[in-house]
Amino acid sequence: MILEYIERALAHARYELIEDEEPYYGEIPELKGVYATGKTLEDCRANLKEVVDGWIIVRLRRGLSIPPIDNCTIEEVVRLDQSVRA
Repeated sequence: MILEYIERALAHARYELIEDEEPYYGEIPELKGVYATGKTLEDCRANLKEVVDGWIIVRLRRGLSIPPIDNCTIEEVVRLDQSVRA
C-alpha cells in the first residue's frame, strides 16, 4: 500500500531546471512541503521518492492525515498500549 502510494505520488511530480548546484528540482503539489533536488533527473526522482517516504512516516507518527492520490490512501496506524504488547 505504501509503495503504491509513493509511485502514484511520483506520477504527479513536476520537475524543472533551476540555477543551482543540483539543477533538477521536483515537487509533488498534492503533498505540501514535498520537494527535492538532484544533479540529474534520476537523482532528483530518487531523492523525491525518499522525501515522500519520510513525509509519510512523519505524518503517521504525528497522527496527521495523508491525502489520497488517485484513490490510493494510507490509513492511520493504531498504536497498541504498552501493557497489551507481549
